Amino acid sequence: MTTTRRRPPSVPGTAATTPAKSALLPVTWDGDAPFPGRWVGGVALVVAPVLLTVGVLLRLPFPFFFPDQLAARVEHPGPIAVSYGAFAAGTVLLWPALAVLAVRVGRRSPGAALWGGVLAVLGLFARTFHAGVDHLAFQLADRQGAEAAARFVGETYGAFHIFSAFNVAIMGGWLFLAAGAWRARVLGPVRALALAAASALPLGVLKGTTPLSVVAAAGLCLALVPLGVTVLRDGPSPGRATVLRWVVVVSAAAALMTLAGRAG
Repeated sequence: MTTTRRRPPSVPGTAATTPAKSALLPVTWDGDAPFPGRWVGGVALVVAPVLLTVGVLLRLPFPFFFPDQLAARVEHPGPIAVSYGAFAAGTVLLWPALAVLAVRVGRRSPGAALWGGVLAVLGLFARTFHAGVDHLAFQLADRQGAEAAARFVGETYGAFHIFSAFNVAIMGGWLFLAAGAWRARVLGPVRALALAAASALPLGVLKGTTPLSVVAAAGLCLALVPLGVTVLRDGPSPGRATVLRWVVVVSAAAALMTLAGRAG
C-alpha cells in the first residue's frame, strides 16, 4: 500500500513566488514586501525625491508667499507649471516608496514603522489636496489676474477642511520613520537625519522655496535614492524583452489614462 505525502500548505509572505514564464507581463509576488513590490517601490524611492527636488528648485527664484507665487504663475507660467507639477507627481509617488521603507523598518522597529508609515502617508494625502488647491488658484490667476486670485486666496486661506488635521502628520511621519530607520539599521545616522529633515519641507497652499526647503529635498534624495538602488538590486533582474513589454504597456496605459482624464 502506497501512501501519498501531502505537501505542507504554503504560508503567505514567507517567500517570493516565481512568475509564470508564459505571462505577458510576469510579476513576482515578493514575500518580503508583496505590495507594492520591489520594482514599483524601488523605482519610486529613486524617482519621487528627484521630482520633489526639481519642483523645489524651479520655484527658488520667486518669493515664498502666495501672492508672489500667483504673480510668478502669470509672468513665468512654464517654470511654475513644471515646478508644481513635478512636486505633485513626486508627492504621489512617495506612497510606494514609504510602503517599502516602512516594511524594512518594521522588521526591527514595528512601532515606528506603523506610526511613521501611517502618518507620513496621511501627510501625502494632505499635500495632494494642497496641490489641487494650487491648481485651482493658478487657473483663477490665468483668467482673472494674479491680484484677483491673491485676493480670493487670502479671503479663504483659513477655511476649514478635513485635511487640516493632517498637517501635523506631514511633519511627524518623517520623524517617526527616521528614528525607526536608524534603530532598525535600515539607514545610518547621517541618512536617518537626512530623512528627518524632510519634516521641514513647507506645507500648505502656494508655498515657495526657502533654503530649508532645499535642505529638506536634498535630505530626501540622500536618504531614499540609495535605498531605492539597493531595493532594485536585491533580487533577480528581468530580461530585456520583459522590460520592453513593461515600458510599452505602462506608457500606453499612462497615455490612455491621460486622454480619458482630459475627456472628463
